Order: sequence, then C-alpha cells, then structure tokens
Amino acid sequence: MTAASSDSVVSRAAVAPDAPKLRVLEATFLERPVRLRLPFRFGVVTLREAPQAFVRVRVRTADGREGEGITAELLVPKWFDKSPDLSNEDNFDQLRRALAMARDHYLAAGPDTAFGLSAGLEPSYRAACAAAGLNDLVASFGLAELDRAILDALARLDRAPAFALVAANRIGLTTRPAPDLAGFDLDGFLRGLAPSPSIFVRHTVGMVDALTRAETLGHHLDDGLPESLEEVIEAYGHRHFKLKVSGDAGADINRLCGIAAVLDRISDPYVVTLDGNEQYQTVEAAVALWRRMGEEPRLARLVASTLHIEQPITRARALSEPVHALADLVPVEVDESDCDIDVFPRARALGYRGVSAKSCKGIYRALLNRARVAHWNAAERAAGRDGRFFMSAEDLTTQAGVAVQQDLALATLVGVRHVERNGHHYVDGMAGASEEEQARVLAAHPDLYARSHGRVRLAIRGGAVALGSLAAVPGLAVGAMPDWASMRPMPM
Repeated sequence: MTAASSDSVVSRAAVAPDAPKLRVLEATFLERPVRLRLPFRFGVVTLREAPQAFVRVRVRTADGREGEGITAELLVPKWFDKSPDLSNEDNFDQLRRALAMARDHYLAAGPDTAFGLSAGLEPSYRAACAAAGLNDLVASFGLAELDRAILDALARLDRAPAFALVAANRIGLTTRPAPDLAGFDLDGFLRGLAPSPSIFVRHTVGMVDALTRAETLGHHLDDGLPESLEEVIEAYGHRHFKLKVSGDAGADINRLCGIAAVLDRISDPYVVTLDGNEQYQTVEAAVALWRRMGEEPRLARLVASTLHIEQPITRARALSEPVHALADLVPVEVDESDCDIDVFPRARALGYRGVSAKSCKGIYRALLNRARVAHWNAAERAAGRDGRFFMSAEDLTTQAGVAVQQDLALATLVGVRHVERNGHHYVDGMAGASEEEQARVLAAHPDLYARSHGRVRLAIRGGAVALGSLAAVPGLAVGAMPDWASMRPMPM
C-alpha cells in the first residue's frame, strides 16, 4: 500500500463510529534463536543469546470477518524476574508460560473490543499467573504480546494503519482501569496522537561495552560494524545516550568518567539518561551516587546533560518508600516496578515523575500512562507550575523486523522524541532471517532499513531513524511477514 492510499484509509477509519467487537479463534507461538555479536551487560546478566518469540493470532469480528495479526519479542532473561535462583532457561520458560496462559484466557473470552477483551480477562489472568508463581511483570509480557497481535489483526481487517485505529479509538480504550482519569477527554487525547516522520535513537552503553577503539585492539570483531562507543558515534551520529550503572558507586563514577571523556568530544549538545536497573538498594545510595557525580569535575557536562534516572532502586523497595530526596535533584522514572496499570499513580505519590513505555509491558497501559502525563501536566500548568511528568521509550533488545517496527510505532505514538535502541548494536542486523525475508522487509520499509555488510539492518542517519513507512502499511507497523518456515514451534 502506498502512502497516498494509506491516507485514504486513515480518513475512513477516523470517522468509524464504533469500536468493533471480536474474539480470538487461534494463537500460535514460534521461536527463532538470536545470537549477539557483542555481549550485553545490564543489571545482573551478560546476555549472549536468547530466543525471539513470534506470536500469530487469528480473530473474527462480530460481522464475520476473519484475519491474522502478529507480534514478536525477545525472551530476555533477568529483567522480568531477576531472582538469582533462576537460570536463563528458567526465565525463558516463565515467559513462555505467560504466553500460553494469556492464550488460554483469550480463547475462553467472549466477544468484546480489542481493549475490552484485554481489560476484561486481565484480573483472572493475573490471578492465574500469581498462582503459577509468575510475577506481575512476567504476566504483563504474556498479555502485552497477545494484545499487540490482536491490534495488528484488527488494523489489517480495517485495511488501515494501527495509528488510525488508535486515533479513532477503534480499539475501545476506556479509563475504566484508571479511575484517576475520570473526566479526562480520552477520545480527544487519542485524536491528538500522531506518528512523527522520524525519531532520535538513544544509544545504550552497556556495562562491558568498549568505549574507545584502543580497548578493542587484539579482539576487534572486524565485521565492518562499530564496536566501541567512539566508533558508534562516528558511524551513526548519535547525540542521545543511555548509560547503564552497576550499583557500585565507585565503579560507576570511574565508568561514567570514561564515557564522559568520549561524549565530551561531541561539539553539539548531547543528552543522556542513566539506567540503574534496580542495582541500588536504597534511595540514599542513589542520592550518594548523584552527589558524587556532581562533585566530579570530569562529569560536569554529563551531569548537566542528564535528563533522568531510570529506576535505580531494587524492585523490592522501589514502591515502598519515597524517592523525593533523589527526585528533588534529578527526575526519577519507574520502569521494572511498572507491572500493572495502578503503578504510575502510586509512584507519583512517592516522588517519581516518569514512566517508561515498552511494548513488552503493554500498549494499552502505555496509552493510559501517556494520558496521565497529559492530565497531570495540565493540572500543573493550571496551578502555575511547569509540567514535570514525562514518559520515555525504552528498549528490550528488540530485533530488526516485527519487534523493532512495533516498538518504534508505540514510541512515536506516545509522542517521545527519542527512543532507546540497542538491538541493532548487539546483534548483526537481521541475522537468522532468510534472505527472502530480509528482502521483503527492506522493500516494505526502505526508509527504516538499509543493506550493508551482508545484512539488512536499521538505518541510523544523523542519530535518527525514519518512520514514514510504519504509518503507510495496514496493521501495526509491519509491511512484510516473517519467514514462518524458518522458525521452530515454541516449546511449551
């Protein structure tokens, strides 16, 4: 479908009076192995390989139309559940079980709107997950994946981009799960959401990433792709960065000084976010880190360029005590603790200002949390204060193809100007996909991808990626289907 024909289906969808009701007829799960070209250290894990899950659903609308939708996500260990007693394989199996349980609940549900289905079955689904020993963030994953595939199916049946369905509220979104939004003009808010033609990429600096070429001497990959932070900046033109910290303040200060020595060579302004990955045990420890950063002359520009800190405090304590002592110094965002729709208001009361949007946590939760940001900031401005609440977009090592495209669609839909992207750096483009699949993806999204060094890969130019093709195809940002024959059925 061309961009011009897409404009016409957007117009038709925008006047659709009702959100259609549908039911799920079938859901199947497949996997493709993903091996990283570089080890990615975050939190307590160094990731070298993981399976990527693919979800296919078939739905039927009340008027008898049937169609298929898809989604994909890497099964990332030690993020959803960071228990040291669980192996990576245990973590993979947790996420597979969540998918299977979400499928069972969807297949048993009666017809409803896309959002109504999700909201209606969520309480019983979460209770079943809890009984099976799966935490709320793992449970969020299962629901989020089915929800995205269903939205993709509905948009394909409407022959419209998912952006148009959201704007017209063809998904049936309501504030029922978020009573704090009572009286908020949700439909008006959704009508105001529109994709941007491009978005800046916030490059992740993992805890074992090389910072300079000199650090890679003797073990450089020589695959033609940038390896060190220094090379990444030269190759892609980044001005936005996400920096991982470890929980050891002394080691973190030394590491950040090394990063700053590279970033400070950039003549243009740059911005950074810090990701604590729950590595600090208390707010006092996080405050101590920030104060030490402010006292270190080598970090002066980096500190002045920091937008926010992403959940530095361990999940067990993050929502049990105020973070005002840190938030009064630098904005603090909740991430891993954002495990259900009630978290953001609770976090706000404790001093958090921001929340992350991630496809793996749920598109409907992201939309309602974005509505909260708009609602709360409007109240702040009415009281004569600057709007202080925000949403960011974060990666979970999403892979080129379905996962990257749908996550970028969510990021631009909620209106962020930059999004963390790391999968393109740690994985060699569409490695693992057939040549035919890569060619189809490139043909469908020639602005987002390019072919280089033997692979189709994300095309980052001037630190940004182009998004125009995501809104020019029916469905949720996927203009070419994966090669299903190259995958294996998910072990359940």
